[in-house]
Amino acid sequence: MIQDVQPDPSADDIAREVSAAIVAHKLPPGTRLREEALARVYKVSRTKIRAALLMLSKDKLINIVPDKGAFVSKPDANEAREVYAVRRILEAALAREFVARAGPDDYQRIDDHLAEERRALDSGDVQTRNRLLSHFHILLAEAVGNSVLTGMLRELSARSAVITVLYQTSHDANCSSREHHAFIEAARAGDAERACALMDEHLEHVLTALDFNGDKQAGSDLVAALLS
Repeated sequence: MIQDVQPDPSADDIAREVSAAIVAHKLPPGTRLREEALARVYKVSRTKIRAALLMLSKDKLINIVPDKGAFVSKPDANEAREVYAVRRILEAALAREFVARAGPDDYQRIDDHLAEERRALDSGDVQTRNRLLSHFHILLAEAVGNSVLTGMLRELSARSAVITVLYQTSHDANCSSREHHAFIEAARAGDAERACALMDEHLEHVLTALDFNGDKQAGSDLVAALLS
């Protein structure tokens, strides 16, 4: 969310802001990312905007179509399944590493995060809820201390956010939060096998809640979404 745009942001800064807007479901799949609109928002040249869009394209968050422009990705069902298949492999290993490495400060940080999840769920703040539910997995990777794994999960979580915008129906966010709690309880007890199983079940539940038969139409006012 952009309230006061920092002076002369870098292409990296812009890419992070747009990525965050996609993850927060403020820019749905199919939204056109107009260079001129982004240049006005950030008060930078279109050359810098193009560099930021190229970064987002490499992360598969947007598609750049020749002669048409850049659009937030609209992954198909096969891609969605592939993303979650990779996540299940990576996060099973992550779960085991987290149990082995997490310390009291890590658990405190995650307990605080889970409390934020609960407040967002209770208040009905959908954007904050979605962001927090996604960021839970990043916190686990950060606690493990593997920067490569953290980077991979950031990309996959961002792509997952696009997928859920397009295909998610009635999956209960409360259920996801409860599953996060159950995972942390198993990890805190030192039960790596149960923690791994719970993480795998959690990601499977998210995948099976996606409706690949729907045909949701997406679109958003880019400037309004970034400045709201």
